[in-house]
Amino acid sequence: MAEESFYGVTLTAENNSATWDVVSDCDYPRGQKLVIKQILLGAEAKENEFNVVEVTTVKDNAQIPIAVLKAGETRAVNPDVEFYESLVTFKLIKGSGPVYIHGQNIKDDVEVVDMEEEDEEDDVGEDEELENPKKRAKIEQNAADGKNAKNKKK
Repeated sequence: MAEESFYGVTLTAENNSATWDVVSDCDYPRGQKLVIKQILLGAEAKENEFNVVEVTTVKDNAQIPIAVLKAGETRAVNPDVEFYESLVTFKLIKGSGPVYIHGQNIKDDVEVVDMEEEDEEDDVGEDEELENPKKRAKIEQNAADGKNAKNKKK
């Protein structure tokens, strides 16, 4: 089951950078991800000033603007971007803000199941069914009943 929590940061000229880091914790074997739902320009933003938010990720080695906001024109964007298992830094590279970034921090604690092991267990179960004469007879009878039903329809 996943544990979700609110994520929010404010970027301004004085505090123009914020970092989200993955918590190394055995309680979350499937990992963590950050989902950014919305980036908003504050009411105090200067008119005719562009505010550009850039994201940098360590894992993907990416550095790209994800929002360009301007008072009187674009006050909000809904990027709906996900960052999985990576150190992420948001930076106000142009403008004085304030810019509000919010989304969800999702920690997944569901264990990963090895599908090959399950397949091997299923194969063993099928072999046991075929070795048991009663189960084998029932399987053969069900197969025959299915063929008879098809022939009656024709």
